This record gives sequence, structure tokens and C-alpha cells, in this order.
Amino acid sequence: MSDDDDYTAPSEENRFGGRVRRYAKVGASAGKLAARLATGKMFGGDIDHAKYAAELTSALGGLKGPLMKVAQILSTIPDALPKEYTQALATLQADAPSMGWLFVKRRMRSELGAGWQSRFAEFSHDAVAAASLGQVHRATLLDGRDVACKLQYPDMSATVEADLKQLRAAFAIYRRYDSAIDAENIQLELSARLREELDYEREAQNMGLYRHMLAAEDCVHVPEPVAELTTKRLLTMTWQTGQKFQNFLDGNPDQQARNQVALNMFRAWYVPFYRYGVIHGDPHLGNYSLRDDGTVNLLDFGCIRIFTPTFVNAVITLYEALRDKDEDKAVFAYQSWGFDNPSRELIDVLNIWAGFVYGPILDDRERRMDETNSVAYGAEVAGKVHRELRRVGGVKPPREFVLVDRAAVGLGAVFLRLDAHLNWYQIFNDLVGGFDVEKLARNQETALQSVGLVRPED
Repeated sequence: MSDDDDYTAPSEENRFGGRVRRYAKVGASAGKLAARLATGKMFGGDIDHAKYAAELTSALGGLKGPLMKVAQILSTIPDALPKEYTQALATLQADAPSMGWLFVKRRMRSELGAGWQSRFAEFSHDAVAAASLGQVHRATLLDGRDVACKLQYPDMSATVEADLKQLRAAFAIYRRYDSAIDAENIQLELSARLREELDYEREAQNMGLYRHMLAAEDCVHVPEPVAELTTKRLLTMTWQTGQKFQNFLDGNPDQQARNQVALNMFRAWYVPFYRYGVIHGDPHLGNYSLRDDGTVNLLDFGCIRIFTPTFVNAVITLYEALRDKDEDKAVFAYQSWGFDNPSRELIDVLNIWAGFVYGPILDDRERRMDETNSVAYGAEVAGKVHRELRRVGGVKPPREFVLVDRAAVGLGAVFLRLDAHLNWYQIFNDLVGGFDVEKLARNQETALQSVGLVRPED
């Protein structure tokens, strides 16, 4: 009898019951929070946000799935939620407990058929990594190639839709608390990207896109998808050997090594953005590893955003506006992004945050990231922006801002931990020098066509 012979279809009743219990737990915490917020606002009482954030995080922490992933992303977007909640949500860990061998056999059988094991020379029973939407197993193909097989957890499509309802409820709670930022577009963007992440065939296309865009970058390595062993719920790719980021730091690397890793990370994220209008929206530590020479392995391609060339052009235009103190250019940039007739007062407030994000590339000198972009200073700037936005009547950020801001803040945190000493101004200008929006459009069209992707209509 083979391992496949003990396959039994999972009980729909059990799966449904588990999902009900899952959302009852989260819903109870969210309901309590909503009631306390409403009561506090109505009667002017003090709201213990730290207490309720801890309760909500406790409920979320035991969950697999997209709600945890969304929580992690929100924890890095300034003022998407009150600071007590983002600080608590930031403690959620991506490495959730993995599903056992019985699950693995069921999933592999459903994706590749009853004889799936005959297509591998070896296949690890235990997962080597587990995250919010699936888990990874190491395997060896019949031709000797080492591969990683990412298996999606069961019933994830229904789980995503249920989680997105919870997300809408969470933002509705926040709207009662504070109107400085209208989070509707944040919700829409996270929802669209999260649904895309369910499709592993699309992720394989994203991987191919990154192989195209970074083909000339020796400092970045992108796995090759194995098409014949990939489905919508199974992604097979060539194995990339490397160490975790924290292991690199624990080795007490010298300054040159730290600087080189920072430069490699910068190019891994921003060559695709400024030359092709594409960004990897999740610089989470589990989404890449480092080789012994400091080069970067990119490992996950679910959270990818494709932008219009005009959006990227506006990113550079705002940089020039801040550098040259040109208010008209700033107005043009914000209008290009979709801010509807922004007032000069609103633009002044938005420029406070823009000045923080762009700060390292405005000075033509070698510098450390923590000179102006430390965690404490970032919190101070975010607090000031929040207060000013409330004063001027609030703002509704365009959808495209979500992952660009996520990438900038996330990479900034990596550069801080590396304590890199680099001339960021020179690095940035070397990359974008001679920028041509029409050339980017041609590059993007060629790259997308090469893997069968199209830019999504928002």
C-alpha cells in the first residue's frame, strides 16, 4: 500500500466548523473593541487602546491565513490604524505551525494526481517554512534539481473572503475613532493583492517577470518556476541556498559587507520599479535570504504591484520638487497620483511625510539611515502628519500608495538594522538618471508580454 492509499477527503462539516470558530473568536474581540470605542466616544470616556489591541492581537495570533498577513502589512503603514494596534500587530509571527504529512499528501494528490510521488526523487515530509497562506517543502526532481514546493493551505479562497470581511469591519471601527485618513483605498488595495496571492500560477508568472527584469543584476537571484509541477495551489521552483537576514547580522559582518547587502537590497527592489514600473510590496524578512557573498535571493512573489508609467514618473517628479523646493512640481505629482484638487495646505502636510521618506536621497553625501529615518523620528513625523491631517480635514490616499509606502518603510527598516553608510543620493540618481517615461512604458510592455501578464485595471 502506498502513502496515497490512506487518502480521505476532509470533512466539509469539520472545515466549516473550524472556520466558524475562527471568526467567532476574532469577531468577539472586534465586537468588544467596537463597542468600547463607540461608548468612549459617545460619553467622552478614556479608551484603553493598548488593552484592546492586546486582546485583538491575541485572537489574531492563533490564526493562519490572510488576516494575519494583512495585519503584518498594516503594522508598517503609518497611521493606517492607531499606534497601539500597529505595535501589537507587529508582534505577529509569519512562521505559523505547519500542517502535517497527511495534509501534504492530500494536497499533492489533489494537485498532481495519485502518482505524484513518482515525479520526485525525494520529498521532505516536514515543512521547511510555514507562513500565512501556505507552507514550503524541499524536494529533489528526477533530473537532480533541488526545488521548493509551496503548498496552499486548504479552503483558503473562502478563508480570504471571510478575512476580508473582517478587514472591512476593522476599518469601519477605525473610522469611528479617527477620520484623519480615509482607509477605503487601503482596504481595496490589500483586498485585490491578497486575492491575487491565492493564484500560484500567477505567482509563477510574477517570478518569470522578475527573472526578466533582474537578468542583468548579478547581485540578485530569482528562482525558476517549474511549470509542469505548478498549479493554482502548488508552486514548484528551483531551490535557493542562503541564510536568514538575522543570521547574517549575528555573524557580526564588517561595514563593507553591511553596505554591500544594503546596496543589493536597494537594487533588488528599485531596479524593477524605476525601469519597469513594478514593485515587490512585501520586504518581510522571510521573503528573501542572503548568500555568503552578500547577494540576495528573492523567494516570494505573491505581493507584486504593477504601476502605470505616469505613477512612477510622478514619484520622480515629487523627488525633484522636494529637492528643488518647487511647489508647482509637487502639485503636479500629487494630482498625477489621484489626489483630487489638493489644497496647498494639504500638500504642505503630505510633504512632511514625503520629506521623511525621501530624506536619505536628498543629501549628496555618505550618511547613515538613522540620521533622519530612525524608528523614533519616524514615529514623531507620523504623529505630526496625523495631527495636521486631522486639522485640514483628512485625506484619502490613492490605492497605489499602499505597497510603495510599504516597500519604502520596510526597506528603510532593513537599512537601519544593517547600519549601512552609503551615499543614497548618488545611488538613487545613478539608477534614475535620464529617466524616460516612454522608455519605461516600452520596457514594461515587453516584460509583461514575455510572461503573459497584463497591468491590472484597478
